[in-house]
Amino acid sequence: MRLGFPVGVLGRSGLRSHDRRRWQNAPHLSISLAYLRDIFLYLESRQITMYRMAADLAPYLTHPDLPQFHGQIDTCATELAAVGELARKLNLRLSFHAPAHVLLNTPDPQRLRQSIAALKGLAAILEGMGLGAEAVIVVHVGGHYHHHQRAMEAFITGFQQLPLSVQHRLVLEHDDRRFDVSDTLWIHHRTGIRLVFDNLHHQLYNPQHIPTPQALSICLATWPPAQTPKIHFSTPATEMVRDRRGAPHPPRLNRHSHYINPFEFIAFLHNLPTMRPFDIMLEAKARDLALLQLRRHLARYAPETLATIA
Repeated sequence: MRLGFPVGVLGRSGLRSHDRRRWQNAPHLSISLAYLRDIFLYLESRQITMYRMAADLAPYLTHPDLPQFHGQIDTCATELAAVGELARKLNLRLSFHAPAHVLLNTPDPQRLRQSIAALKGLAAILEGMGLGAEAVIVVHVGGHYHHHQRAMEAFITGFQQLPLSVQHRLVLEHDDRRFDVSDTLWIHHRTGIRLVFDNLHHQLYNPQHIPTPQALSICLATWPPAQTPKIHFSTPATEMVRDRRGAPHPPRLNRHSHYINPFEFIAFLHNLPTMRPFDIMLEAKARDLALLQLRRHLARYAPETLATIA
């Protein structure tokens, strides 16, 4: 089992996830790849073998009004191949999570075209790096648009407009208030898309009352036998928050905590029946620091669990 974290590195100052400059300053994929190489070396130093890359790795790649950025992947073919070779050497499992503006079930034709272009770009980066089928792009079903069934059908229609090379990179995650595991399974049966289980989303939105082990098993079964599925794990924020006037308010439970509650993580794994191996993307605001802290907690409270983590 691998543990990973998304995008930002907090454990070492000066590491940037991608070139964040505005378009006026000519940001470029080549700069992002140099940053990414430094992150990979940091991951090696911390023995972390799973990482979610920034979706904006190639800045403005598909922006319709900035065509000067559209050729970055071709320009960086050599650099992409080199960074991909380093990832394979370090045995890194890499992925993307599509930005929130990517919606395959949108009723807006222009937004659908932009979503398809964005997914093509992310898939092209993974292909340029020479990564295998486990390097995926996570997407959600999208908007509800006041009709649950038609929204799912629209996702399928949008999905079918993607090239096969892009379809094979996508995995579908259920969410915390619109589309549950049974909904994503319905889409899987009609498209073959692999499913990603998210424990917090399932806790927040499970209208079919599917037990967690069963929901997890459903998602894992959508991955081919030769591939290791990935799941998302997070624990909810519980700290008090304050509004602009300083008044206290309870947190929203769909917000991730800064660190992972180790006892909830241990209980999650210990309560599972025997099932196929999977990797875990930790979604915590403290990023790599949360992963490293969880390891320390496991060493103290569940060393037998820590022994299963690569």
